[in-house]
Amino acid sequence: MISTVIRTCFPAAAKVVADRAEEINKLNVFPVPDGDTGTNMSLTLNTVVKEVQALPADASIDDIAKAITHGSLMGARGNSGVITSQILRGIAEGLCDAKNQEHPTPGDIAHAWRRGVKVAFKAVRKPVEGTILTVLRDVSAKADQLEKTKISASEMLDALVVEAYESVARTPELLPVLKENGVVDSGAFGFATFLEAFVNAANGKAGELTEFKTTVDAKADVSAKVQIELNDDWEGSEFRYCNEFLFKAEKPFDVDEGLAYLATLGDCELIVGAYPDFKVHVHSNEPNRVLAYMLQFGQVYEVFIHNMDMESHDRTAKIAADQAEAAEEPAGPRKALGFVAVAAGSGEEEILRSLGVDVVVSGGQTMNPTTADILEAVERVNADSVIVLPGNGNIRMAAEAAASACEGARVAVVPTKTVLQGFSAMFAVDPEGTLEDNVEAMTEAIADVRGGEVTTAVRDSQAADGTPIHAGDVMGIQDDSIDVVGSSVEQVTLDLIAKMQEEEEGDSLTILAGQDMDDASFEALVAAIEDANPDLEVDPHRGEQPLYPVIFSIE
Repeated sequence: MISTVIRTCFPAAAKVVADRAEEINKLNVFPVPDGDTGTNMSLTLNTVVKEVQALPADASIDDIAKAITHGSLMGARGNSGVITSQILRGIAEGLCDAKNQEHPTPGDIAHAWRRGVKVAFKAVRKPVEGTILTVLRDVSAKADQLEKTKISASEMLDALVVEAYESVARTPELLPVLKENGVVDSGAFGFATFLEAFVNAANGKAGELTEFKTTVDAKADVSAKVQIELNDDWEGSEFRYCNEFLFKAEKPFDVDEGLAYLATLGDCELIVGAYPDFKVHVHSNEPNRVLAYMLQFGQVYEVFIHNMDMESHDRTAKIAADQAEAAEEPAGPRKALGFVAVAAGSGEEEILRSLGVDVVVSGGQTMNPTTADILEAVERVNADSVIVLPGNGNIRMAAEAAASACEGARVAVVPTKTVLQGFSAMFAVDPEGTLEDNVEAMTEAIADVRGGEVTTAVRDSQAADGTPIHAGDVMGIQDDSIDVVGSSVEQVTLDLIAKMQEEEEGDSLTILAGQDMDDASFEALVAAIEDANPDLEVDPHRGEQPLYPVIFSIE
């Protein structure tokens, strides 16, 4: 059901944008180098999350769409946040029109994107090519194209993510200021990041595409065009202050007339919303006149006035400091052998580091790192030979591409499919051994590690044995096969362990609690596992991985 998918996946996608907000901020050079696009988009998305989560469990798609519209409007910050709010509003309204709320068709998806384009472009008086609006339009056009094929809704969403990143990679060719500064558009990149995380969460995992360019390749195209550089080019920027506030109209108010007046005071003028609640944004050197004009028609509140001149210099100083710190950081003696691993949760990262992993790349099922991310991590290890543990089948290709591209070290990949296989692989390391010997030993070590995952279904499907799965059901997954379906995380975990033990009895079980499972629930689960399996040695840890309250391995 669409409403269930949104309630489940929107928070996960918002968290990804929040985690990468600083990375998005550093790309910002347009319309002025105020450097807060990632922060503004994150704040906007988080307000939506709060509004949606406050709804009752049985809220309809119409209720959710209203919450998205109101939350994004109230929480919109900056030019990027306001435009994002209108994109979300349009797509949400389009999804309300879906003929099949249980299983939306490619036609329903294309309609939602068309509605997003219509609403977002209506809000911006002077759309600029090479920005978030360009990516929105390109993705919608791709959806229109795919609607005419026999593609499934799931495959269509994956293809739209690829199109989003490919469109982002094209932004420097459309906007000279981006090309001059060696960056892609920050708002466009933030939007693609959100879309990827949402779609991956909706699809359960980021599957590789067969008929389209993969997301990994598309993101690599973006990374190849991005190089953060010092950018202190405020000179020539006409307006100093970013003015934004909420406005409640108390008498008839002509939005077009208001926009025309604000355009005489500055640029990037936006008035979005519906009577009586509006969000106003404009860059101007005269905040007093902006406020005085709007006060004629009603009340203003939650007023934010940012000095973009100062923000620009602060951004430049911070990037310079980061670069200086990186340059001065002692590299230390070069190692003979080093390790890179990919992990989704802070607990997973802590365990990997304790086992000897030098650099941990953030990523996993809902946010696959790029080839460039892994290559950069390999180079940071400062070793003659480096072994990469991708921890996910969807990341293996990017890891192998990084291994092939690295020129400063010999790099090999041990094809771990889970972070828990990575733990076992690290226990097999011989620090004095050769690269080849260690790869062989680590690969042998993971051969007998069987993994299990427990998560919640976001759409209707069926298990490996044909059992129907409904959105909201808890699923137990073994090696990409949905083997257990139930209503509680604890029972599904116990049933999946029992099934795996029946197939092949193991001696030890390592289990990681996700960020959505509290300590008390995890302790109760571990106790239940030990009661049901007295001969199984249980090793529990906090993994803090998203979306999966429980992952475990049996050896």
